[in-house]
Amino acid sequence: MSRASASSSTGTARRLVWRSRRMSFAVAIRPIAITLCLMVLTLLAALFAITLGRVSVPFMEVVSTLLGYGEGGMRQQVIINLRLPRLLVAIFAGASLGVSGAVFQSVSRNALGSPDVIGFTTGAATGALLQIVIFGGGPLAVALSAMLGGLVTATFVYLLSFRQGMTGGYRLVLIGIGAGATLNALNGLMLVKGDLDNAIAANLWLAGSLDARNWDHASTVIGGALLLIPLVGLAATRLRMIEMGDDLARQLGVNVERTRFAMIACAVLLAGVATGAAGPIAFLALAAPQLAARLTASRGMPVVSAAAMGAFLLVIADLVTQYIAADIVLPIGRTTGLVGGLYLLWLLTRSKQR
Repeated sequence: MSRASASSSTGTARRLVWRSRRMSFAVAIRPIAITLCLMVLTLLAALFAITLGRVSVPFMEVVSTLLGYGEGGMRQQVIINLRLPRLLVAIFAGASLGVSGAVFQSVSRNALGSPDVIGFTTGAATGALLQIVIFGGGPLAVALSAMLGGLVTATFVYLLSFRQGMTGGYRLVLIGIGAGATLNALNGLMLVKGDLDNAIAANLWLAGSLDARNWDHASTVIGGALLLIPLVGLAATRLRMIEMGDDLARQLGVNVERTRFAMIACAVLLAGVATGAAGPIAFLALAAPQLAARLTASRGMPVVSAAAMGAFLLVIADLVTQYIAADIVLPIGRTTGLVGGLYLLWLLTRSKQR
């Protein structure tokens, strides 16, 4: 016989506890409630975003079309082939960046630990630009090149920051910033020396945009997110132990460096697949896990809530961009960069770390 009860204690989140004769476990109520709210709000915002554009589509028609009860015609083609892939890219790219940022902040034990600040997103952009400018590849080739570029950059930064059998902390952040600055200069050189048409396409891609996304972009980022985010979730407990200290984690049976390297690889691939699908989206990976942790009052690494927060932020940013832009195309990467830069300044002024 099992029973459920709600319990709370001072300084801890309220939990729902299941007990039986042989086992018991507790589930924190607040993180689940916040995550579900974020998912519902993301879904509503995405459905509303599909109604916007040069061809106006009523909200109920969007819902009926997505449920398979559409009447066909031009509006259905617009919903299925143009606007739905764009929103799916926004949702899964945002989720990927949110989880990627959560991993880097956990590994580095630093609020500034995110793939765009450390430079791994720049490395992914270098790989994608090589494919666009030199080879003229399609969406899948660009996404794969972005992941490869991010992995090469991560390996380089990891090896340089590896000292006395461990890595992490400010050394990882500072070396990553230096590598990102170098790769950013290389990216500029490729734009100058490449073919004019490819350079223009690459420059537009560098701005970060959800425009003209198709099912090739969507399938790539969806597949990457569905494969990698569960892997990060399975290792979340070990990362929480590592946050308490490498020595304590080893005593608890955690292979610290193997876990750290595997999670950095997953985080880089998540950032790479998101960058390959939508271009560089600035500061989303920095803000999403921190906002999720603050809302859920979570002490550990917020994997699911960070994914939900990342998806919500990118869909809302796309929605706001469409309203502000009116008849012009405003790259979403520039919008998130502006807001994220202000957030970074606030974070630096409020930080108590030396």
